[in-house]
Amino acid sequence: MPKDQIRRGRALPHATLGKRRATPFTYAPRLLEAVPLPVGRAFAQPGLWVCLRCLRFTSLCPVTGQPDWGAITVNYIPDATLVESKSLKEYLGSFRMHGDFHEDVVRVVCDDLVRLLAPRYLEVVGRFDARGSVAIWPFVQFAAPGDEEMQRLRTYRLSAFAPGLYDGRAPSPEG
Repeated sequence: MPKDQIRRGRALPHATLGKRRATPFTYAPRLLEAVPLPVGRAFAQPGLWVCLRCLRFTSLCPVTGQPDWGAITVNYIPDATLVESKSLKEYLGSFRMHGDFHEDVVRVVCDDLVRLLAPRYLEVVGRFDARGSVAIWPFVQFAAPGDEEMQRLRTYRLSAFAPGLYDGRAPSPEG
């Protein structure tokens, strides 16, 4: 990579990049950090779609206090910033001792990432393991207001949604 295209200085998060920090085990949105998309380079194709998967997500059932496990997938089209992956890992880990319903977990993750990134489009898919024979796979999305292309994408993705479709794995025959 040419020197003029390497991110440094203000283009990188100074708070934690490459440093160890104490990570809380209860919900902590302050752990999230964004990094700017590189500027000064013309890419052959300007569009970017990012897919991030947390395969071992855990939180607590708000009723029983028992642990729940699942996978969280975040798909987004950035505008000017990306989520720093280590900060996302620590943030998702902060749910370990947090009690919330699966549907609300994906909504909270979506809201926090939208506030941090101001993306053009973002969706969060949860694929929670079965408890009591019921698996819960919630899906939530955001499209930037006024961005007609992203609003159309939001409508299409919602109308086409099927369990397993957007979480990075091929849908199983049973759905």
